[in-house]
Amino acid sequence: MPTPATILKETFGYDTFRPLQHEVIENVLAGKDTLAVMPTGGGKSLCYQIPALILPGPTVVVSPLIALMKDQVEQMRASGVAAVFLNSSLSPEAYAENMQAVRARQVKLLYLAPETLLTPRIFNLLDALQVSLLTIDEAHCISEWGHDFRPEYRQLVEVRRRYPQAVCLALTATATPRVRQDIARSLGFSQANEFVASFNRENLYIEVVPKREAQRQVLRFLERFKDQSGIIYCFSRKQVDELAAALAHHGLAVRPYHAGLGDDERRRNQEAFIRDDVQIIVATIAFGMGINKPNVRFVIHYDLPKSVEGYYQEIGRAGRDGLPAHCLLLYSYGDASKLQFFIDQKKGEERRVAMAHLDAIVRYAEDERHCRRKPLLAYFGETFSAEKCGSCDNCNAEPPALEDITLPAQKFLSCVWRTGQRFGMGHVIDVLRGSKNEKVLQNQHDLLSTYAIGKDLSEKQWQGLARQLLQQGYLAQSGEFRVLTLTEKALTALKKRAAIYGQLQEAEERPRNEKARQTELEYNNALFAILRQKRKDLADEAGVPPYVIFSDKTLVEMAAYYPQSPRSLLIISGIGQAKAAQYGEIFLSILRPYCEKHGLKEISRPRTVSSSTSSAGRKAKDEGNLSERTLLVAEAYNTGESVATLMKRYNVSVATILDHLTRYAVAGKRLRNGVDLQALTSTSPNEQQAVFAAFDEFGTDFLKPVFDKMGGKVNYDELRLLRLMALAEKD
Repeated sequence: MPTPATILKETFGYDTFRPLQHEVIENVLAGKDTLAVMPTGGGKSLCYQIPALILPGPTVVVSPLIALMKDQVEQMRASGVAAVFLNSSLSPEAYAENMQAVRARQVKLLYLAPETLLTPRIFNLLDALQVSLLTIDEAHCISEWGHDFRPEYRQLVEVRRRYPQAVCLALTATATPRVRQDIARSLGFSQANEFVASFNRENLYIEVVPKREAQRQVLRFLERFKDQSGIIYCFSRKQVDELAAALAHHGLAVRPYHAGLGDDERRRNQEAFIRDDVQIIVATIAFGMGINKPNVRFVIHYDLPKSVEGYYQEIGRAGRDGLPAHCLLLYSYGDASKLQFFIDQKKGEERRVAMAHLDAIVRYAEDERHCRRKPLLAYFGETFSAEKCGSCDNCNAEPPALEDITLPAQKFLSCVWRTGQRFGMGHVIDVLRGSKNEKVLQNQHDLLSTYAIGKDLSEKQWQGLARQLLQQGYLAQSGEFRVLTLTEKALTALKKRAAIYGQLQEAEERPRNEKARQTELEYNNALFAILRQKRKDLADEAGVPPYVIFSDKTLVEMAAYYPQSPRSLLIISGIGQAKAAQYGEIFLSILRPYCEKHGLKEISRPRTVSSSTSSAGRKAKDEGNLSERTLLVAEAYNTGESVATLMKRYNVSVATILDHLTRYAVAGKRLRNGVDLQALTSTSPNEQQAVFAAFDEFGTDFLKPVFDKMGGKVNYDELRLLRLMALAEKD
């Protein structure tokens, strides 16, 4: 029987699982509904693709975009996996052909849009099959608190009720704790079956710079990424068209993408980008959801995003192959004001939520002191403990030079006080600069002592000063209209005339510390270019994107290790059996003569054996791969402490303690068979012996074969306990 680890290597060509992949896969195979939150590029797809090749019935994948379905199916077929999609892009003949393939049980993976799935035609098709796994991709669309809520996603719970035998796996790359709760509640998931990977994408360099001559800044940035793929996000369709035209005028291979273009033109432009016919796409945020192009080397935000969550998802489209990528945000307060204008057209809760999103992204963009990853990860409930990440502008820039801004700061704070702490930043600045607008005159603020005392500074300078006072804790901002109030710190500073430091002038682009982080494998650039061209030729001939053939990472390893035989080619990341058979000799016919001509010898690629390759592989794990908590729990248990005592000490459930003990035993460590394990089971001695015999027959890696062998008479919780007893008995 194939295991997840053997499928990982033989079908997909990878030696090791990424963080949490194996845990999610095992949970799904154990028949447990699962919510998995993994960053873009974190390997979510394998979490359902591998179970699909093990489970008996078909796997249904709900996906919101046609482009994503097409892309996934092409990649599955290239890896030798039977997959189809059903949507409106297919001709009637192709649609009927795919329906027949599903009906004939020739398909392991069926991709559908939610509105397609929720039709009588598809229900009739699936009713005749035993669906094993229902996967809901982009699951944040279920939540009204998600950045891309779709009402039809709310109806997917009906599908769950219709096919109760199917395990349900919900996947998303961006979900705050609140959104995760909403997803789990909507689908009826247990909190215990939530897996949240780190949101930290170490290969992304994150940078925010003041926006001045934006086109010039972009052109200068692009000089560093010649012939590299990238996405530039703009706020409006007009801005997209203008910037795309300007870049094309400078000889760059670029296309626009936004909802105002015709369907055919939009599809052609997207296809040209995906297939490397053009290198740059300039787009509104309508572009990119579900685009699985792994070799995007940069993402530029030409305008301020609407939210931290949207920003995180958009930069997540860079560097999905794990190679270094650069994310640049051009920021001006004018962009924030523009978003504020549109938010002001909203009402009630919708306005409040939009304002909260805007405040968060503005705070993020304006922070020049702290590591970019800290607030970004904190937004998703994750703590980044390192002082510096080494891969963002704030961690690599010289500290900003501070000056004494006490006098203008006191003017601003005093004006907030004298206007009654009832107004936002804009009104306070109007009073300071002596405006005669209706609001100032109506409130008789032209009679205040602070009226017109700030004419020496521009509106932009006052805005910058106010934002620094907010960041430093002198001001608080609250309510729908972002009213400013003084904090205790501000009152003390005014009373004692305490010095306040900051930057009065708008900051120039800061000098960067150019100490490079060596994250990229050294490889032969000339050979890489030849391999990339061959990949492009093969992709054009097959009518698929180049990355369906091989990813950039695979080509980089070829150009670094110079494999000379089919066997050594299979060790390269991303080359499974099907791709080796189809493309191996083609690429070897380039590698061999190139290496011979240049006197290059094959270099052995360090091979990492997956910790979950097999039971034997698991036993080879050392203590360094077990968490400190697991080691403490297991060692305490081995010295005679009971499960009940450990539950009380760590304030956790029995399932958590048993999970720690199982991890310890599976890693090949000796675990005593305490009598309290026997006391926890409600199975009869005969049932226990039958389960132990089944574990001997199928191994202890997965519970489903044993569950099936027992005809479902012993539930999974009991099987976990009996597995632990079996492992302990063996020692």
